[in-house]
Amino acid sequence: VQLQAFGGGLVQAGDSLRLSCAASGRTVSNYVMTWFRQAPGKAREFVASISRTGANTNYADSVKGRFTISRDYAKNTVYLQMNSLKPEDTAVYYCAATYSGNNYWGQGTQVTVSS
Repeated sequence: VQLQAFGGGLVQAGDSLRLSCAASGRTVSNYVMTWFRQAPGKAREFVASISRTGANTNYADSVKGRFTISRDYAKNTVYLQMNSLKPEDTAVYYCAATYSGNNYWGQGTQVTVSS
């Protein structure tokens, strides 16, 4: 599975962005999909995940109510809608696909939120 994340950029506090994670090589319909982020000088942290069916989602407390994860099976893509962005959301965002104990990572996309 190859994952490519894109959609990052430089925005102002309060703005919105939608990140996309496009999978190729095989369908990820049976994979749990997760977004992580890593800010400069900090460890990578969990942001949000979505189950194989899309019925269950989980969010870090820091983004709950502002971010929404979703998936499009036809496009083999997972999204992260980010609203009301804060400077502390600044980080490189990564997507990951998990199936049967195997994890696949994509390259990150930079999100920078200015105050």
